[in-house]
Amino acid sequence: MENTCSFCKIVRGQQESQVVFEDELSLAFLDRRPLFLGHCLLIPRDHYETLTDLPPSLVAPFFANAQLLSRAVQQAMGAEGILLAINNRVSQSVPHLHAHIVPRRHGDGLRGFFWPRTQYDGEAHMAQVGDQIRSALAALRSTGSPANDRAAMKGAKQ
Repeated sequence: MENTCSFCKIVRGQQESQVVFEDELSLAFLDRRPLFLGHCLLIPRDHYETLTDLPPSLVAPFFANAQLLSRAVQQAMGAEGILLAINNRVSQSVPHLHAHIVPRRHGDGLRGFFWPRTQYDGEAHMAQVGDQIRSALAALRSTGSPANDRAAMKGAKQ
């Protein structure tokens, strides 16, 4: 599966993507068919099909990255909140564990699990949104303080 998995190809640099985050465990990139602009997918670098396949020793660091990326996406996109979702097999379009990190706003039209898709205005627009998220991640990493992160997110909304 690893040879044909599209997410494994992204990890190996064999498939184009707008990467916004990477470390030794995981990689995050913009979804090509986002629910809302800034919608990212966080994946482990190694191929695990579902969350239940992820070794217990990797669960905490994977979700620490999901937490960091959630803060960054919320800040970068001026969102009011985040939807974090993982499909295990059912509705999982790529059989490689991935967490959807989706910026949310009150009244954004997302109801239940009916997820209408949107699109970027082209590769340059996608790159711009990726830059915003990478910048927010850099700022969050430099402060290292969740309190500073929350203050920055409040300032981004105003």
